[in-house]
Amino acid sequence: MVTRADIEAKAKQIEDALQETKQAAKTSAVWLAVGVVAIVAFAFIFGRRKGKEGKAVVEVYRV
Repeated sequence: MVTRADIEAKAKQIEDALQETKQAAKTSAVWLAVGVVAIVAFAFIFGRRKGKEGKAVVEVYRV
């Protein structure tokens, strides 16, 4: 026979497992967001530098 205490204990186990999973997912999401921001910032900074180096001036004269 299943008692009320058995059901409550199982519900508590499930709740604890969900909390652990939630915390792990939050941590992973934060690190992923930090990585994406770092990559975008890196590309922006070095892209601007590269763009300034290779400017070509083209003059067109109409005869």
